[in-house]
Amino acid sequence: MKAVLTRVTSASVTVDDEVVGAIECPDTGGILALVGASHEDGDANADEMARKIAELRILDGEKSVSDVLAPVLLVSQFTLQGRTKKGRRPSWSDAAPGSQAEPLIARVAAGLRERGLVVEEGRFGAMMQVASVNDGPFTVLVET
Repeated sequence: MKAVLTRVTSASVTVDDEVVGAIECPDTGGILALVGASHEDGDANADEMARKIAELRILDGEKSVSDVLAPVLLVSQFTLQGRTKKGRRPSWSDAAPGSQAEPLIARVAAGLRERGLVVEEGRFGAMMQVASVNDGPFTVLVET
């Protein structure tokens, strides 16, 4: 799995003019997590991704999401699995099909909630508009 984690003060996901997930966290900060599953990923990768999102010390003062119970907006993003080494078009052959990816993304969300975190989500497979106010800016790439 791959994820782009951005420290934010707010973030939201809109589908068909409806906000389906949003976090507001001006005091503690929070995380916008764009997560993509590959066809090689399984439950262990999803569990590890949840752990990393929860425990990485990337909030202000070297705190983790778990340290301050900061909210997470989790958005599935298969395009993170795009290969761009050759040509001018990304190859999506590494991305997991929806039937495999959707339960893995759900498992990441469940793993975060099991840690007592507030998790908002996008809508799997939908055309989403993602808005965020970056804090820092601070963005990291995470892989399992």
